[in-house]
Amino acid sequence: MKKEVIFVLLNEYADWEGAFIASSLNAGVMPGSEVKYTTRVAAPTMDAVSSIGGFHTLPDYSFQTIPTDYAALILIGGMQWGSPEAEQVVPLIQDALQRGRIVGAICNAASFMAKHGFLNDVKHTGNTVQQLKLWAGERYTNEAGYQKQQAASDKNIVTANGTGQLEFSRELLLLLEADTPERIRESYNFYKNGFV
Repeated sequence: MKKEVIFVLLNEYADWEGAFIASSLNAGVMPGSEVKYTTRVAAPTMDAVSSIGGFHTLPDYSFQTIPTDYAALILIGGMQWGSPEAEQVVPLIQDALQRGRIVGAICNAASFMAKHGFLNDVKHTGNTVQQLKLWAGERYTNEAGYQKQQAASDKNIVTANGTGQLEFSRELLLLLEADTPERIRESYNFYKNGFV
């Protein structure tokens, strides 16, 4: 039976930040790859959420109905991670980490993770260390753990900046063991460099 990977979307979510990881999980890393996961969407309520690009997505779960037996929780960036709605995600992250689940956060979702102290014990990245400090203030105590790169993976947490969607996908696929490391890297190189 396929394990679920849950994408957390708020209104004004960044369409492109979850596209590669979602398609790789739901359809396979490469043509003919085994599909071990299925993707699901969680949002504040069961109402549709709208992306920055104008897509409307119907959630599979509200924040109150997320099951506990998923493989990973992936927070997709966007413009609402400073909103009161976003605060409802804190207990979801706490629960995921306590259960040993994988948590991914990209762009402003990584800043949100810093704001709530989730990056204080792991190597991580985001939209610059200055932005993490701006969002989190004194709650962010791990400037030394900041990695100046597109994506970072440490323990069960994967972070990326807003232009690192391919690297974010690669690191999550590796951590989830969605395919062999060689095929995951081959897929990453294809999408990064094209037919070169």
